[in-house]
Amino acid sequence: MSSRRLMSRLYYFTIEDESMLAEAFPQFEEEGIAVTYKVVDTDDVFVTTADTREAMDRHDVPYNLLAEEDAERVSIYHTALSREELGEHEDPLKALALAYRAIAIACVGVNGETDLGFDLSEGTEGYTYFTAPAGHTFIWRLFRSREEAEEFLRKLTGEDKEALAWARAIPLASADELTGYH
Repeated sequence: MSSRRLMSRLYYFTIEDESMLAEAFPQFEEEGIAVTYKVVDTDDVFVTTADTREAMDRHDVPYNLLAEEDAERVSIYHTALSREELGEHEDPLKALALAYRAIAIACVGVNGETDLGFDLSEGTEGYTYFTAPAGHTFIWRLFRSREEAEEFLRKLTGEDKEALAWARAIPLASADELTGYH
């Protein structure tokens, strides 16, 4: 895989037959982690990392590039464990966030914990998960606005100054500022 880029990019694309991805990805295993996510509420738009796009190009996987997003515009709030296990996998996490048209994600726990510190009785719509190569499956809260992130973290962390500072520093105010691809 490529070393960390000064300016990471994430890419929106379409593909004629998405089964081509399932066929091609096993060929990428020696090169590292390949990730592509279907963008919610679309029939055929995917988002991927620069490393995966480069692997797709090397293996002649045909796709139609729609747009690109500066990965630095998507924010991640880690726990100590998620930073340890996923610190080298931030672009795949950011691509996951973009698949939900979110501008930020915060790690809120590990699958199997009995008390995540918040109520899921109203649904799990604002949450997703990502399994680290080390094996833990982390639960992530998705945010479509800076205001939403600040409000959630204020309640979750009891107004922890570091958490609130992270929320206030999210580069985009809302998902409306994400790159369009239609």
